[in-house]
Amino acid sequence: MVQKIVKSDAEWKALLTPDQYRILRRHGTELACTSPLDKTYREGTYYCAGCNLPLFRSTTKFNSQTGWPSFYEALPGAVESTVDTSHFMTRTEVHCARCDGHLGHVFEDGPAPTRLRYCMNGVAMNFVPEP
Repeated sequence: MVQKIVKSDAEWKALLTPDQYRILRRHGTELACTSPLDKTYREGTYYCAGCNLPLFRSTTKFNSQTGWPSFYEALPGAVESTVDTSHFMTRTEVHCARCDGHLGHVFEDGPAPTRLRYCMNGVAMNFVPEP
């Protein structure tokens, strides 16, 4: 189990960029096709922009053609989910297991082997390429 990080709203605002704060702490969404991480396919790891927890490996990334970085599997224990009933629909929200930062949503229309599509906000993550 991941040790939780708890910060005040003022601490998060000081730590994050305005876009990161809006998405990670206020459950915002970046515009489709605006994240450079959507078209990043190098070997490496995607980390939470809020607390640097490793979230996804590049080997699980795929082009979902949705305009957001998409993965079929998260690293073990890296993400948690809740039911999101905003915008007149029911979806499964994905958040960081350590800092509870909003990352995006997961859908059941992804590729094998999981059939999941973790549709993530690129601004909520940092990519670190393999050396």
